[in-house]
Amino acid sequence: MTTTAADEAVGYRWRWPALFVILGAEIMDLIDAMVTNIAGPHVRADLGGSETVLQWLGAAYMLAMATGLLTGGRLGDIFGRRRMFLIGAAGFTLGSLLCGLSQSPEMLVGSRVLQGLFAAVMIPQGLGMIKEMFPPKEMATAFGMFGPVMGLASVGGPILAGWLIDADLFGTGWRMIFLINLPVGLLAFAAGLRFLPESRSPHPLRLDLLGVALASVAGVLIVYPLVQGREKDWPAWAFVMIAASVAVFGLFGVYQARRRRWGRDPLIEPSLFRKRAFNGGLVTGMVFFAGMAGFMLVFNLYTQIGLGYSPLKAGLAGVPWSLGMIAGFGLAQPLLKFGRRCFQLGTTIMILGVVGVWATLQIAGLHVTPWQLTPALVVTGLGMGLLMAPFFDLVLAGVEPEETGSASGTLTAIQQLGNAFGVALLGTVFFDLLGDVPTGPSFENAMEVTLWVVAGMLALTFAVSFLLPEKAREESAGH
Repeated sequence: MTTTAADEAVGYRWRWPALFVILGAEIMDLIDAMVTNIAGPHVRADLGGSETVLQWLGAAYMLAMATGLLTGGRLGDIFGRRRMFLIGAAGFTLGSLLCGLSQSPEMLVGSRVLQGLFAAVMIPQGLGMIKEMFPPKEMATAFGMFGPVMGLASVGGPILAGWLIDADLFGTGWRMIFLINLPVGLLAFAAGLRFLPESRSPHPLRLDLLGVALASVAGVLIVYPLVQGREKDWPAWAFVMIAASVAVFGLFGVYQARRRRWGRDPLIEPSLFRKRAFNGGLVTGMVFFAGMAGFMLVFNLYTQIGLGYSPLKAGLAGVPWSLGMIAGFGLAQPLLKFGRRCFQLGTTIMILGVVGVWATLQIAGLHVTPWQLTPALVVTGLGMGLLMAPFFDLVLAGVEPEETGSASGTLTAIQQLGNAFGVALLGTVFFDLLGDVPTGPSFENAMEVTLWVVAGMLALTFAVSFLLPEKAREESAGH
């Protein structure tokens, strides 16, 4: 980082403008990860394709980002964080342009992969730059701004997507949800050039391209057959691919351990897998994030295709969930001292909320209104906030300082992989129940059964959460 001696004494001179650039990139990523849930039905009506297109729009982005995140931060350490942020912002903007210009489902899904890969290059750079830009006394304030930004994106993203589709600006329809990234991305690039400092790690870890390739192949091997298997009437190759994914994940673990023994830098520190808290966190996170991502996809498809909501109305229907989540984060703060119990309380409340959504549909049926769904969605969001608040601290309990970077990156990648898995799994459950000739009652039945699957996944989340430590700040011994 290039600063004057005076600047270094108090932190980087342009640290606050730089922080807003980083937060802007976070907002772009968070919104783009969810907008296709709202836009999916309109995309398919315009470009054609089967129901699997609706799943791939989200899964392709999440899977690409999951595998890219394993090495995205390391690229910044080696080649410079500012440089990689700018490359990521430029690539993400280009991917958005290609999404907006897509003339076929295949081109759109491919462009979503490009978006996800460049997001994985752009997003991790912010953490390293914030640590270098801010003095210790301001660090908590800087990181504390991420919570409100996530809340803003979760509330505003679906509403913005729905409004843009309904407004049909310049006759662009659903394409505007991607084209709006062009001015935002260019602004982020220009502001990054002006305000972001150049920094890199003095002792960067080396790249592990074979490790990235193995993780990517394993992810594709499990997501692809889950999405496409139903359409092909579950041929033998679908089950062979799922079994092969387990084998490739195992091979990835063996390779990581051997790479460490060879004195090379692995993608994931093998020692992490000897820690109960970390292993429990991977399983818990995978199940939980899969359930939530799948539910959000199915809920938006049900409200638009099943209930006939407009995109804007569908986006507004999900706002109570987001507001409940924000409230849950706030209520969780004094409860964080209870660690795992706070997590399990949130899980229990979420189960009650999902059952509440089911009960609401039982009572109101296909005439259900957003206002009728509001109480159950608020409860579900409230539970999610209580659950999420202690999660990362619990998982990182017992992780040694030198393992923190690898553990944090792996957890974030697992979150995205869980999202992709959930979209594939619950989307397939929903469409399988819907049948070839969907009608009102078919939609109702498909949604209700899917809700029970989500409740079951949350119950499994509660069960495996006992693998987590009781408190986030327990000593590392025994984990």
